Amino acid sequence: MGRIWAYNPGLECAEPEIVEMETDILIVGGGMAACGAAVEAVRWAKQAGLKIVLCDKAALERSGAVAMGLSAINTYIGENTPDDYVRMVRCDLMGIIREDLSFDVGRHVDDTVHCFEEWGLPIWKKTEDGKTLDGAEAKAKGLTLKGGAKPVRSGRWQIMINGESYKVIVAEAAKNAMDQMGENGKILERVFIVRPLMDANEPNRCCGGVGFSVRENKVYVIKANATLIATGGAVNIFRPRSQGEGMGRTWYPVWNPGSGYAMVLMSGGKLVLMENRFVPARFKDGYGPVGAWFLLFKARATNAFDEDYIAKHKGELEKFKPYSEASVVGTCLRNHAMLIEMKEGRGPIFMHTEWALQEAMKTMDKKEFKKLEAEAWEDFLDMCVTQAGLWACLNIEPEKKPSEIMPTEPYFLGSHAGCAGAWCCGPDEDWVPEEYKKPWDEIGRYNRMTTVKGMFCAGDTVGACGHKFSSGSHVEGRIAAKAMVKFCLDHKDFKPTPRRSPEEYKKEIYAPWYRFQEFKNATTVYEINPNYLLPRQIQNRLMKLMDEYVAGTSTYYQTNKIMLETGLELLTMLKEDMQKAAARDLHELMRAWENIHRVWTAEAHLRHILFREETRYPGYYYRTDFPNLDDASWRCFTLSSVDPETGEWKMEKFPYIQIIPDPLGP
Repeated sequence: MGRIWAYNPGLECAEPEIVEMETDILIVGGGMAACGAAVEAVRWAKQAGLKIVLCDKAALERSGAVAMGLSAINTYIGENTPDDYVRMVRCDLMGIIREDLSFDVGRHVDDTVHCFEEWGLPIWKKTEDGKTLDGAEAKAKGLTLKGGAKPVRSGRWQIMINGESYKVIVAEAAKNAMDQMGENGKILERVFIVRPLMDANEPNRCCGGVGFSVRENKVYVIKANATLIATGGAVNIFRPRSQGEGMGRTWYPVWNPGSGYAMVLMSGGKLVLMENRFVPARFKDGYGPVGAWFLLFKARATNAFDEDYIAKHKGELEKFKPYSEASVVGTCLRNHAMLIEMKEGRGPIFMHTEWALQEAMKTMDKKEFKKLEAEAWEDFLDMCVTQAGLWACLNIEPEKKPSEIMPTEPYFLGSHAGCAGAWCCGPDEDWVPEEYKKPWDEIGRYNRMTTVKGMFCAGDTVGACGHKFSSGSHVEGRIAAKAMVKFCLDHKDFKPTPRRSPEEYKKEIYAPWYRFQEFKNATTVYEINPNYLLPRQIQNRLMKLMDEYVAGTSTYYQTNKIMLETGLELLTMLKEDMQKAAARDLHELMRAWENIHRVWTAEAHLRHILFREETRYPGYYYRTDFPNLDDASWRCFTLSSVDPETGEWKMEKFPYIQIIPDPLGP
């Protein structure tokens, strides 16, 4: 029998129509940051008569990292202070963050959470006698955060929610806001912006974005005065632990290809701390979240012999404490202790859900325990239904049997427990060090503007400002949007003039389809063709080389100078071969451009790790030739940029400046 090729063709490509648009504000993305930007931009733009276009690759209701839902809002200040929040972020990210950006999030984030509740998000509350009410019960009693009700904390910064429809609620608010704009507001869904428009008359000036519809044969050229890049992080740059039929299963959303990082680099802008990646410890294979189990249900994790590996390696972890205030073991250091156990043969690592539930059973009546048990399942049904499915198919009853946890493959993001992203301007206020303002002296100081004039970022695309999570991303979108309105009013006479014609952009964007059409008949089997590479083939090569040379799971996250240089050589060859990328339909055209963005992001990451000669984030990656922290030389920011004309990379250091003092002194 001959081989049967299982190709299910997507929407066919054809010669595309060019759609030209002009607006004042262009919001690229559809996640929490983009929705926050839409709400805030409308508030100020409507009265100023400005136009807004929001352009989302997906559909707003289920777009972004919160697409499946969440069981907790991970950033709510409440009884804490913004100073305390900055200290927490600084501690977890090993002593290097932009404290002005983090403080800016901390002082505004509660207002955005109050908005969520007003829009309909059910938030758990504590009664005066200490009882827990879920979101529906609290809502029925009229208890609100703004009215003084206490949230149910699953940790110092986390509050519990009924969050399956979290993103739907937030997206609805964004759409309602945009409706107020009338003809001056437009939402484009299923339109993928793939590169920035740069202005012909002004150097280092972004004037919009160009992309294409993934549902129609249309290329969009959107001219704008101010452009917000809020496109999320990056996934599938490294080979995932899940293989075969599970290849598409990842922790962060699989559609995030690092578009924001790529577009900043394409425009000549600077990225910061791109060596930082996040390697979450999650339930094995299902990638289910462990935070609520640790914090709310008080579960414990051990090695195979029931030993507490964090306590066991206390001395080792002390070596990596970035400074005196690091009394809490940071996320990467908890991974570090876990990896020691696994490498020394004391795995697997178990989350003892059964201990937590059995302990709870001793102090609860049957009704209370049944409710707690339901909440334990709901933690996954809210945001990772595949984990609940995995428990079911493996005959795991969490009240009777532990589950394995495992560090995942690396991801890139600027909103969770990671801080990779764009180098952005912070608030132009007296308390912000002049050094942090100086890079924007020539192009203007506008909050969350990159080093490219007119290009702003929010959410995962902002660097050196992690631990924002969903609420912080939303408020950062609001911060950026308000600054963008001011920018537009300050530059109201600007007339966008793209450097290239719409026809040239069309030919570049549809180049993979043109190539497939030209060479598809050269062989009898479309997947084997000397004239092109399909997106899946490109991505497999990228994930393999990043995994094996740039500290992926197969090397226990270890690398060194020679491995990195070898990886860069292979990546350079892949970039050359990618000039022959091909796409059979609109879906593959999208995948082809996602690969382009992934390769930009991958190269930035590789070059940053090569540049930083220390192991700053043990448990996330290890430079085996520089295995220790080196605060004297490397407690600083690392910046990268690419010359748009020559393609040459530039790496540089930038001094870290502490703003918020340590509790124990400066």
